[in-house]
Amino acid sequence: MKVLFVGGTGVISSACSRLAVRRGIELYLLNRGQTERPVPDGAHVLRGDIHDRASAERALGGATFDAVVDWIVFTPEQLEADIALFRGRTGQYLFISSASAYQKPISHLPITESTPLHNPFWAYSRAKIACEERLVRAYREEGFPITIVRPSHTYDRTMVPLMGGYTDIDRMRKGRRWWCTGWDVAVGADPPRGFCQGLVGLLGNVHVIGQAVQITSDEVLTWNQIYTIVGHAAGAEPQIVHVPSEVIATFDAEVGAGLLGDKAYSVIFDNSKIKRLVPDFAATIPFSQGAREIVAWYDEDPARRW
Repeated sequence: MKVLFVGGTGVISSACSRLAVRRGIELYLLNRGQTERPVPDGAHVLRGDIHDRASAERALGGATFDAVVDWIVFTPEQLEADIALFRGRTGQYLFISSASAYQKPISHLPITESTPLHNPFWAYSRAKIACEERLVRAYREEGFPITIVRPSHTYDRTMVPLMGGYTDIDRMRKGRRWWCTGWDVAVGADPPRGFCQGLVGLLGNVHVIGQAVQITSDEVLTWNQIYTIVGHAAGAEPQIVHVPSEVIATFDAEVGAGLLGDKAYSVIFDNSKIKRLVPDFAATIPFSQGAREIVAWYDEDPARRW
């Protein structure tokens, strides 16, 4: 297959790039080249800015693709530009949405792809919902070949999946306290064996055209458990103070929106659909192992901590 990743050098997308190349996909990356992560050997880099139509068209020329994944679409305006750019140019367009788009408060568990999309708290999630709705219209009205992918919280060894980043690990080791709400973790620390295995397995898959698919792990962890696991990996015992998300939101509206619209809920995802579509999909890395890998990576070089 001939596949285009728009971006392709982020925490998760770079791992998907490596896996795609290893599986023999002819991979092209459209980006501005402003990243510290290396491009995998065998991938072709197209220098251009997806948010500048003329720049993107120059970079793409007359190229067509079996599948396109745009990793950096966050607003309906950005999506509209993508539809115009890739109409007639790709056999499949994969939109990276978010599991935070699902109904909040949650009315039932487990969450499936048919769970309603509704988030009155977080503008980020509402924008993703609006993008999904536009894509569904494009598919119904003109046959634009969409696939919607909904990941939840993702990380690798270079990214501490805590709201304070490495600072939270430092506070644990110093015996300091901090506030805690609720949360779920969705994929393991090695994306090629987790989320990326599912994503790459969807490329060129005719059975997911017009469909939405969530890709998460089956592991369910509360915020308490996440901090405790990270603390133990760092050789510390977390000193947790519980504060309601609503109280936090009154002091910091931006943080509060992310809590009330997503992280305050511990959820369970039903991953039957991705397992059916991609039989070799498996999120095999438990968070306890991922936490050890994260702490080890930061401990290797103090310069990485800030």
